[in-house]
Amino acid sequence: MHTDFTQEIEEYCEEHSTPQSELLYRLTRETNLKVMNPRMLSGHLQGMLLTTLVRMMQAQNVLEIGTYTGYSALCLAEGLSENGQLHTIEVDEEREEMIRKYFAESPYGKHITLHIGDALQVIPTLTNRWDLVFIDADKEDYIAYYEAILPQVRKGGIILADNVLWSGKVLGEIKSGDKDTRALCQFNDYILHDERVTNFLMPFRDGIMFIEKR
Repeated sequence: MHTDFTQEIEEYCEEHSTPQSELLYRLTRETNLKVMNPRMLSGHLQGMLLTTLVRMMQAQNVLEIGTYTGYSALCLAEGLSENGQLHTIEVDEEREEMIRKYFAESPYGKHITLHIGDALQVIPTLTNRWDLVFIDADKEDYIAYYEAILPQVRKGGIILADNVLWSGKVLGEIKSGDKDTRALCQFNDYILHDERVTNFLMPFRDGIMFIEKR
């Protein structure tokens, strides 16, 4: 028996979790007021999950593909070890000012390096050995991101891919022209059959694929 993850259940979970910081609250509010598609924000529960995973792994080097307005980056940075570093890549230069503003206000901002540009061009310029990678960007490029970063991930390192259930659309017949759903279905199958990794798909929020490099 399981509980459907309804809006009411999510709200109950948030009410019974450590509250988000005042800075993250302000970032959430400004994103909802000023930025298109605010539902793309990771949000309180997912943010805490990211912080906890990074902290449990004692991660030193973390990469994020898709910064959006910076909420998930701040959560990832919060979990870092004392000398840890987060690199985060955002393709939309119009978001840079807002992102940098919140990074500058955060006590974890000194651990974050922001890259503005196409992730597939930025990734080859980075020389880090990643402990954890969080992918939350253009869905059609998920396989390309994965292949670009996998050689840079240490053995036992974790890759997280967000939105892999895509509001349940991956379960039904894919509509003509729905490139994102098709790409995510292909990605999910690709990971399942990749013998270089082990994986499980967690039905949390919009689906998170956990991938461990063998």
